[in-house]
Amino acid sequence: MALETLKDWVGRTQTMEDLATPFPVRALIATFDEKDADPKAGDPLPPLWHWLYFLDTAPQSKIGDDGHAERGDFLPPIPLPRRMWAGSRFSFDGEPLRIGEAITRLSRIKSVEPKTGSSGEMVFVTVEHSVSGPRGASFVEEHDIVYREAAKPGEQPKAPRPAPTDAIWTRKIVPDPVLLFRFSALTFNGHRIHYDQPYVTGTEGYPGLIVHGPLLGMLQIELARRSHPDKVAKSFEFRALSPVFSGPAFSVQARREADGSVTTWIADPKGGLAQQGKATFG
Repeated sequence: MALETLKDWVGRTQTMEDLATPFPVRALIATFDEKDADPKAGDPLPPLWHWLYFLDTAPQSKIGDDGHAERGDFLPPIPLPRRMWAGSRFSFDGEPLRIGEAITRLSRIKSVEPKTGSSGEMVFVTVEHSVSGPRGASFVEEHDIVYREAAKPGEQPKAPRPAPTDAIWTRKIVPDPVLLFRFSALTFNGHRIHYDQPYVTGTEGYPGLIVHGPLLGMLQIELARRSHPDKVAKSFEFRALSPVFSGPAFSVQARREADGSVTTWIADPKGGLAQQGKATFG
C-alpha cells in the first residue's frame, strides 16, 4: 500500500467511554504481587493503570493472524506483519482518574512515518490519547507503534548495549508464561507473541514469548512512584530498545538525577538495556 494512502489515516479519531471499576485494579495488584489495600470507589488510579480500561473488543471474526484486530478501521492497514509497542510519553496535567468514575478517551492518529532500519522496512504510527474524567482532562498519552517486515531465515535479535549499573532502586521480575497470560487477560490483549510459543518462534522468528512493552513500562513507573510515596507523577516516558523474553528474571531499575527526575530502565537477564524511561514528580 502506498505511503500516501496510509497518510490518509492521519487525523482520524476514535472516542471510547468506560467505567473505572475496582476489579481490574485488584487483579493487577495481585499480578504485580503487591500488598496494597483492596481498591475502593474514590481511590486515585495510579499512572498508566488506565490501560485496564478502554479495551479493544473486536469480534472474533475480525481478528488477524497475529491475534490483534484487523487493521484498516481506526489504525491504518499497514502491510507489514510484525507489530510492537515502541514507546509512550505521558503528561499528567489534570486531576487523576478515580475508581468508580466514568472515564473517556479521545484517540487521534498523529503521524504515520516510514523508516528503514537494519532489519528492513518499518512504519511508525503515533497515536495521541486524551483521557478525561468528571473533573475534566486528566492526562495526554502519545503511543508509538512500529510495524516491521517478516523475520528473515536465521535472523537473530541484535544484542543490546549494557544497562547502567548505578541503580538506587531495583526489583527482580520472573517473566513466566503465567505472568504474561495474566497481563494479556487484564488488558484483553490477543497478540499471540505473548502466549503462543509455536507462533512467536515459528511465524515471527523470535526465540521465545515476548514480555509486553506496556507491562515493562508499568513496572518502571511503579518502581519510581513507590520510591516517592509523597509525590505525584507529572510526566513519564519510555522507549523500547530490545525485546525481553519469558524465562529468567529481568531487573526493573531506577536512579534519581540531580534535577529531581527519575531515570528508569529494564535490564534483561544478561544485563542488556531492554527499555529506558524517565519520570518527573511534583
